[in-house]
Amino acid sequence: MDLSVLQTFVDVVKRGSFAAVARERNIDPSSVSRAIAGLEAELGIRLLQRTTRKLSPTEAGMTYFQRIEPLVEEMQQAIAVATDISGQPKGTLRITASVSFGLKCVVPLLPDFRAMYPDLTVDLLLTDTNVDLFSERIDLAIRLGLLADSTLIAQRLMQTHYIVCASPQYLKQWGHPKTPRDIENHNCLLFPLAGFRSRWRFRNRAQEECEVFVQGNTVISNAIALQQCAIAGLGLALLPNWLIGDDLHTGTLVNVFPDHDVAATEFDTAAWLVYPSRTYVPLKVRVFIDFLKQAIK
Repeated sequence: MDLSVLQTFVDVVKRGSFAAVARERNIDPSSVSRAIAGLEAELGIRLLQRTTRKLSPTEAGMTYFQRIEPLVEEMQQAIAVATDISGQPKGTLRITASVSFGLKCVVPLLPDFRAMYPDLTVDLLLTDTNVDLFSERIDLAIRLGLLADSTLIAQRLMQTHYIVCASPQYLKQWGHPKTPRDIENHNCLLFPLAGFRSRWRFRNRAQEECEVFVQGNTVISNAIALQQCAIAGLGLALLPNWLIGDDLHTGTLVNVFPDHDVAATEFDTAAWLVYPSRTYVPLKVRVFIDFLKQAIK
């Protein structure tokens, strides 16, 4: 029995859609439908119940799915182990990261990585949603902030921190806030995430903390867009160091409170490398982790 067909069946059950699986594999949905129909014909049973509104496994299909899913995983892992013996990573490396971090920190590194490992295909999913690594077959995720308890394995890639910044022209026109409380009288560029939009937290060198409520007339759901608005002089912004480090160095943006730690939620934040909890980490994942740790410090 063809392993690729079994993997297709497993993916269809998990996603509940021929079209979703087809999009992921960049093939026509009819190809997925034919693969499932062929499997049903070979087994002599109906695996999926198709209606105009949804796709769901039959009782026999769910039983079959529950038995073969771990076997398919084991077989794919065995293939990865055998392939890795060659010492050259091959296949497709599926990665996910937030849009801003991916564009700023990951995409510029891809040419060097591709040159080092020409037999690898890189499939980069940029999304601000924490996708399920198992159902989406993600090899490695880069996630920011605090990690929730999970069965996933995580390694710290880099420590991160946030900075209240503004353009020199904004500070010249509206004045440089002397204390965190002063920003209550300034226009702030807001991010529509719990905490970011309503308050910013400050901690001085004496470890004294305070919360300041912020307000503004610009709300944007992308950090790079907020960065551009801050550069254009539209207001104060709370942005991560990995995004605006170059701007601070060139003077395009100014650190408004260099003597304070600043956060929207937690002061201790980081970028994490996260991957499914498996007994074997494929070589393609290991080489990318090592590459990122060398390139991002």
